[in-house]
Amino acid sequence: MKFPQPKLLIKNLAFAALLLAVIVTLYQLAAQHPAQWDMTQNASNSLADSSVNVLHQLQGEIKLTMYVTGQDANLGDMHRLTRDFVALYQRYKPDISLTFIDPVKQPEEARKVNIHVNGEMLVDYDGKREHLTLLNEQALTSALLRMAHAKNQLLMYLDGHGERNLEGIANHDLGEFGKRLQQNGFRLNSLNLTLAQEVPNNTSMLIITQPQIDLLQGEIDKILHYIDSGGNLLWLVDAEPLHGLGRLAEKLDIILTPGIVIDPVAVKMNIPATWAMGASYPPHPITQNFNFNTVFPFARAINWEENTAWQHSMLVEAAPRGWVSRDIPQGKPHFNKTHDIPGPATIALALQRNINDREQRIVIVGSGSFLANAYSGNGGNIDLGINMANWLGNEERLITIQPRAVKDGAITLSKIHLAIISGGFLIAMPILLMLAGAMQWWRRRR
Repeated sequence: MKFPQPKLLIKNLAFAALLLAVIVTLYQLAAQHPAQWDMTQNASNSLADSSVNVLHQLQGEIKLTMYVTGQDANLGDMHRLTRDFVALYQRYKPDISLTFIDPVKQPEEARKVNIHVNGEMLVDYDGKREHLTLLNEQALTSALLRMAHAKNQLLMYLDGHGERNLEGIANHDLGEFGKRLQQNGFRLNSLNLTLAQEVPNNTSMLIITQPQIDLLQGEIDKILHYIDSGGNLLWLVDAEPLHGLGRLAEKLDIILTPGIVIDPVAVKMNIPATWAMGASYPPHPITQNFNFNTVFPFARAINWEENTAWQHSMLVEAAPRGWVSRDIPQGKPHFNKTHDIPGPATIALALQRNINDREQRIVIVGSGSFLANAYSGNGGNIDLGINMANWLGNEERLITIQPRAVKDGAITLSKIHLAIISGGFLIAMPILLMLAGAMQWWRRRR
């Protein structure tokens, strides 16, 4: 038998030792500095920026308690699935704890906290508690967002004159927007000023949408008193008669131009010319890092009288190549030099001033349809509306886009496909590696 030369043996041993040292070093580096790359279509294996932003707002421990049996007939190991999901959050906030309780083996523990569904989670933070029966990023982040609010803010919306209802389901109502507000920690209450003595003092903001009948003078007096007292306001005004709210426009030195904004760019996007499009936004806390398109159906232009009392900030400017028309166009829209007003047009405006030792904030949007159920799903409409509400509620730190919906679906493989993949990894690949090694050995021997 022929033995390898001592020099070659030493060289091979040194190479093996060096390779082993490199592997150990890389392992230690990987353990100390883990890195991941998410290659899924919608980054479903990592958190959205909105979720990370919410986690940064929460100081202190978050306790998650999962009431679930160990195995599920369809999903498999529920403990592992839950740990993997929560690990996405723990990556950015390590002081998130996760505890499992089996509601079958410990039914008394489940009854104490009113657990009704297998797979229900309790979220505890800063003395607040939320129940989650659906576990995904949108549900958990929304719960954490509600907990991040400093206080349970009361949002009142004017009612009694045919206005859009923030809890309604009709196409013209704002029910979807209202649901999202509640998910973000706001309490909603309707306000009928023929019954109420005034706008309640604990109102965080008042929302006024387009009335269909005239307000009584006494009702308008109460609204103006609320403004004089420093109350915050979101006013969604349509291109229709104001039904008494002209006094509010005068109070705010706002000029509401008659007519509808016509946007020729919308026609190129295969949507009606009466849908003004928002694509770029001037700097403001509401529009910070906001890069979604928005649409404002049947919008009216907003102008203002400059004065020293109010600071005005344009939020959305639309139709740079469009105009304001008193008539809804029939067919292809055409600019009429005699009657139409050339664009661009401001269709969303923010006002603020210091009064009574606090900052008063008002947002006026020239389209109530922008947040209506029929249109709110277009582009970033809901996100922009939530940003407005957070700014009006003095919660700038929570201004963020909403958690995304997951686009990546489950991959379903047939038994044949599973057999091919399993055979490839478990049989074919090892055989190929063995053959490659044998060929290399044979070449060296020769």
